[in-house]
Amino acid sequence: MRENLGQINEFTVELNPCDVTPRLLDDLREGGVNRISMGVQSLDDDALRAMGRPHTAAQAESAFKAIRAAGFANAGFDLIAGWPGTSDDSWGQTLARARALAPDHVSVYTLIREPGTALDRAVAEGRVALPDDDAALAQHDAARAALAKIGLARYEVSNFAKPGFECRHNVSVWRGDDYIGLGDGAHGREGLRRTVGKADGAYDVTELSPEADAVERALFALRMAEGMDLADVVQRWPILAPRQAAWRDEMRALVRQGIAREEPEDRFALTDRGFEVCDAVVSSLFERKE
Repeated sequence: MRENLGQINEFTVELNPCDVTPRLLDDLREGGVNRISMGVQSLDDDALRAMGRPHTAAQAESAFKAIRAAGFANAGFDLIAGWPGTSDDSWGQTLARARALAPDHVSVYTLIREPGTALDRAVAEGRVALPDDDAALAQHDAARAALAKIGLARYEVSNFAKPGFECRHNVSVWRGDDYIGLGDGAHGREGLRRTVGKADGAYDVTELSPEADAVERALFALRMAEGMDLADVVQRWPILAPRQAAWRDEMRALVRQGIAREEPEDRFALTDRGFEVCDAVVSSLFERKE
């Protein structure tokens, strides 16, 4: 397999803790994989049972240690903040156990109620109560502080990494580059085309206008700590030049509110407070034109 891949700087495989075996890890390493991302979600057994996850916290910890022992120097996992019933104490214990594993990268996602899921049905039937936004955001903020203590900085809304360990694929996506999605439900972006893979191997395809494509690519940058440089935006996508002044005015208004910062001139990035309302900021800018 390695011979057919050419020169690849980062080759990530996502695993669940129950997938991890010495044989699989050896095969992945020999095949050229150099980065592992593991779906942990929580390191609290009560929360894991409520999520319907098949692993325990101890199994997740053991799997991550096996990944390290197999020679993977770039490895991390994801966690979910704001799971119903997760107390601040329980979340604090999850963060402490996560820190003890010394990951290179951690994604911390705030729980989203997806239609049609078991959680969605439980909420609709009144069997589960979702935490309010403030509680979920407080857990995300606690994660940011805890991960900073082991050298993981927030480089994107939901992602934290040691310097040099930012996920290259995801950074490329947020910087507006093309990418290919292979497989059922996989999203791709190729020029003006947006694709979603189907189970039969075909794709659902949506084609954007040149301006809508450019707006989408440009505004993705606000998800990142490095932010959006308006001069670079106009140079890369001249079609957005008429929006430059309006976007500058709106971003400077957000600077005055503490939601964004400007450094240097015309480069705007969201603050930690701004990341909490990132979707609203992007939506507002999407509608602004001249």
